[in-house]
Amino acid sequence: MKAAAAATEERRLTLADVLQHLVADGAVARAVADKLIADRRMQRGGVHPLVVVAEQKWRSAKAPHAALTLEYLTEYLAPRVGLEYYHIDPLKIDFASVTEIMSAAYAERFKILPVEVNAREVVIATAEPFLAEWEAEIARIHKREIRRVFANPLDIARYIVEFYNLARSVKRAAGNVEGRSGLSNFEQLVELGKTNRQFDANDQHIVHIVDWLWQYAFDQRASDIHIEPRRELGVVRFRIDGVLHNVYQLPAPVIAAMTSRIKILGRMDVVEKRRPQDGRIKTRTAGGQEVELRLSTLPTAFGEKLVMRIFDPEVLVKDLTELGFSDEDKARWNEMTGKPNGIVLVTGPTGSGKTTTLYSTLKSLATPEVNVCTIEDPIEMIEPAFNQMQVQPQIELSFAEGVRALMRQDPDIIMVGEIRDLETAEMAIQAALTGHLVLSTLHTNDAASAVTRMLDLGVPAYLLNATVLGVMAQRLVRTLCPSCKEKIPYGDARADDVAWEELVAPWKARRPAHVYKPVGCLDCRMTGYRGRTGIYEVMLMSPQIRRAVVEGGELNRIREQAYKEGMKSLRISGAMKVAAGVTTFEEVLKVAPPHQSQDE
Repeated sequence: MKAAAAATEERRLTLADVLQHLVADGAVARAVADKLIADRRMQRGGVHPLVVVAEQKWRSAKAPHAALTLEYLTEYLAPRVGLEYYHIDPLKIDFASVTEIMSAAYAERFKILPVEVNAREVVIATAEPFLAEWEAEIARIHKREIRRVFANPLDIARYIVEFYNLARSVKRAAGNVEGRSGLSNFEQLVELGKTNRQFDANDQHIVHIVDWLWQYAFDQRASDIHIEPRRELGVVRFRIDGVLHNVYQLPAPVIAAMTSRIKILGRMDVVEKRRPQDGRIKTRTAGGQEVELRLSTLPTAFGEKLVMRIFDPEVLVKDLTELGFSDEDKARWNEMTGKPNGIVLVTGPTGSGKTTTLYSTLKSLATPEVNVCTIEDPIEMIEPAFNQMQVQPQIELSFAEGVRALMRQDPDIIMVGEIRDLETAEMAIQAALTGHLVLSTLHTNDAASAVTRMLDLGVPAYLLNATVLGVMAQRLVRTLCPSCKEKIPYGDARADDVAWEELVAPWKARRPAHVYKPVGCLDCRMTGYRGRTGIYEVMLMSPQIRRAVVEGGELNRIREQAYKEGMKSLRISGAMKVAAGVTTFEEVLKVAPPHQSQDE
């Protein structure tokens, strides 16, 4: 769509243009606008008028008195100058193709940025709606229609630099590699006449790409970075709030060079590509905050796949309320972990936040008067308040051997990464019986199942009853974006009547009048969700539950007794979060197992 304004004389957008619209709509008072224009005349120019207005930190004089931020102003002005509003999301832009449309110098000269390219048209972002002299030239060169869109001027300036620098680094890095190594690939492609020269992991362009990748992941709040080799183009993906997003495709040699660069920084064996390896890197964000990355490589058909898990040290200073614990759950959890000895189990699938819960708990327990020791596989986060040891299978240092060694280190609290077998379970029990508090994890669906799993491993019921203090099951659900969530009547949220009734049946007495639904805005990248929180099921080992364990350990009987004593199932815990406007029924149904009862 071409702007109507394009037919007028070529000129830059002025401060008077922006303020004229705001005054006409009653968003800004005439006197305030005139004063700003007068003040700016005495200052040097060069700053985009939208930026000038945003810097005033005004609020609209019209209800609901929205803050006149730069992004708000950009979206507000777009239809008034005849252009479509466009938010530049780097995750959705193919850097390689858009930077082929024009040179960096040309983009910088006209302050324009290609953002989409297809066979029919090129979409170009601009913050100057009345400047279109470049449009005909680009259309003639590429023989495609040009669609101009209106975007944030600071985003355009930033991404002109970032996109072109990155594309230049990728192109030069790829150009430095003639052919492909093929040594670590399942299928080798031999191209005649090519040298198969190895890449250089310390090439300046590779260094730049890796640095950009990390900083970009931190900006996007990613929890994991996946670098996945393919035959021709490798894929880079980020996991954000539990969901994977494609970020970029890179030539296979560049992916291999990036992996080698990261392995060097993680002090891993760069030459060894046939075996999985682990490593870790500590770096800083642009704001100076320390971030730890845990690295894991895996040999695949087309080379090494690398996953980097990003650990935010601030997680360790969060209290239980910030992790999503209700007051009741927190009291039950503190009752278990406040005992001087015994076993506390946390259960849930991979990625359900078990490690974060344990680290946060240990951090609060690790006073100068106690000795906290951990045995992990691998060590997730380095914490100076703990004495941490890693499982080393190659030298026969297993969880069980680790606990045996830790017992001789005069510990008060021991954290065992996971109870996987009878030997580890027996060592954890031995530690608890000799006066230590042991925290560990299991992979089961709910809290009651952890007891039966220990029995299945071969732990005698009398030892289980003598040592286990309680079990907590947990899951992570995405939280609604506070900037855009929308209140709706309770009845309108029923996407699936059967699943709905299954979720709320044990909780009918406290049905809320309203719940919230996701909408999508720039703060949450149009997903409707921002961040995650925990839902919990906390079971204390009461005398009645211990009796059920001794009398056969039937799962349903243990579960029903726990419900009678006040344990809320994961779905009930999730329903309470829905009622509080924290998340949605869809999120809870996705992760929480059904509420099971003997009566059902």
